[in-house]
Amino acid sequence: MSQLRTSRERSVSSGPLKPGIMPFAIALFVLLASMASAAAEKQWTEVRSQHFRVLTDGSDKDARRVAREFEQMRFAMAELYPHLRLDSGSPLLVLAPRGEASMMELAPAFRKRKGFTPAGFFHHGWDKQFAIVRLDEIKPGAYDIVYHEYTHSIMHLNLRWLPLWLDEGLADFHANTRFEKDRIVIGVPNTDRIKMLRSQTLVPLATLLAVNQGSPYYHDEYKASVFYSESWLLTHFLFFSPGMENGKKLWHFARLLQEMDEKKAFQQEFGDPNDLQERFEKYAKLFAITGAILDSPAHTDEKDFASRTLTQVETKAELGSYSLWSHDLATARPLIEEALKLGPKLGLAHESMGFLYFAAGKDDEARREFSQALELDPKLYLSLFSLTMLSPQARSNVPADQAAFRDSLMKVLDLNSDFAPAFVQLARLYLRQGDLTHAYGVTRKAESLEPARAGYHLLAGQILLRMGRGTEAAGFARYVADRWPGPDHDEAVELWNAVPAALRPAGDALMPSPMEGTELMQGTVKSVRCPGKETGLTVVLDHEGQQVSFAAKSGVVSGFSDTLWYGEDHFSSCRHVEGLRAVVHYKPSADKNYAGELARLDFRDDLPATTESSAIPAQSITKSSESKD
Repeated sequence: MSQLRTSRERSVSSGPLKPGIMPFAIALFVLLASMASAAAEKQWTEVRSQHFRVLTDGSDKDARRVAREFEQMRFAMAELYPHLRLDSGSPLLVLAPRGEASMMELAPAFRKRKGFTPAGFFHHGWDKQFAIVRLDEIKPGAYDIVYHEYTHSIMHLNLRWLPLWLDEGLADFHANTRFEKDRIVIGVPNTDRIKMLRSQTLVPLATLLAVNQGSPYYHDEYKASVFYSESWLLTHFLFFSPGMENGKKLWHFARLLQEMDEKKAFQQEFGDPNDLQERFEKYAKLFAITGAILDSPAHTDEKDFASRTLTQVETKAELGSYSLWSHDLATARPLIEEALKLGPKLGLAHESMGFLYFAAGKDDEARREFSQALELDPKLYLSLFSLTMLSPQARSNVPADQAAFRDSLMKVLDLNSDFAPAFVQLARLYLRQGDLTHAYGVTRKAESLEPARAGYHLLAGQILLRMGRGTEAAGFARYVADRWPGPDHDEAVELWNAVPAALRPAGDALMPSPMEGTELMQGTVKSVRCPGKETGLTVVLDHEGQQVSFAAKSGVVSGFSDTLWYGEDHFSSCRHVEGLRAVVHYKPSADKNYAGELARLDFRDDLPATTESSAIPAQSITKSSESKD
């Protein structure tokens, strides 16, 4: 991490900048005073910087500014946190509509929110990520929510878990970064947060540190505002206050959390929260607070960015892909269909149509489109992965089929070496072959690529259990159960209970988390009927040889194992779930046609059984695809 001098100033220096990070202070009183087809018809431009693509229907100049700011944001995080991984297996595309009308065409859901027109937003995806920023909103702080979510994506790419206060505190801390052409301003006070904190007594640190997803401080609108404000301030305090070494101690604490209990890690790095309370309260009342300045690197010079005009076919395909990944299928379909009509030789359009067919349960048509996409563009790794997983080879126990399946997964990884789902499927293949050592190795690789996916940790624990390493498996189960809520927690409890009691570490028993007022039943999904004009969701389970039906009167919360190959971007309770084990949370029904009313429906991706087929030679796995314990 770069070094900061400890001197403080009342304002940002306007003099010449020296290389590296320089300190500054901002006087708080100064700051405190202070339709889809139509979109596709416009001319869109692509701007490419070193690490980002920006698509816009606005000016080339404004798109270059957006690209430069994203490059500066990326650079700042790399400078502040040593060895930070910045490139994900799900690439980020920045869409920059020129104004409110273009924004509404991209995101029609916002039309329903009267009086709310965002300057930007962010879509997290497992396959693709999107940042949307309006070019006509250029005032300081306009894109805070986008950089807040971008920070989440980077932190979750590097850390398995963060307590809620630090996860949101870091995101808010970096969201307020300010960008100038030649420098980056870090630690700018968030005036909205400060106003909130100045209007009331601070929440005790011990209370703040204990907030989780079930806390009123996360759900109640007013308390949540207090929580976010104080989380931002605490992060700023632990970054810049005297003795905190300009963020070094905070980052070391974040790393400790990956292996250590939060209370113990906080005590070790910062001391007793009660002893820190007085210093924290004084910090909140400071007239000016410390921040930092970074010089912009050479690669953020806007004139060096490449630029080109997209064709109408490319524009429709790109915008259709965005709508598809943002789960707006009604907007996506006409764009993708028109792209295919105007330009049938564009691979991206065929890939998107393949996913539209997959969402409709038309797998034969989906395979045809993925195959066509690959013929047109062999670099489309999502098409190759989907085509591979939809092939009979994915389920075959014939050695030749398994070898072909493995080869296809390796080709996916040649195209995108950070694509974690391919490693998960390799692990499941090795499990079927009884090669537990390599199954465990590639699972740890998937974990390292997507550490925030609880299911990947549980997969590693399940393999350890098969290897006879029950105590280690129980450790994985407890780690997840103590940190993740809902379906992830319950899946961890299942792993914990599968470990022989004598091998479990000492500690409190782990218990599942059923929804209040419900009962539990599990079984294999025999059929699912999706909502229609006159019917709701119904599910039939095979439970101990008996078929049991459940129906939903209203919306149903669904959960699923992270290891399902189609993941969050394409999961649906209505498609591709037959044969999976499901855990049903239900309320007993007076209707004799059903066992109960659905409240929550969790799908499990159980491990495959081991077969006697010949294992693929271990030496055929490239070193880049392995991960050591």
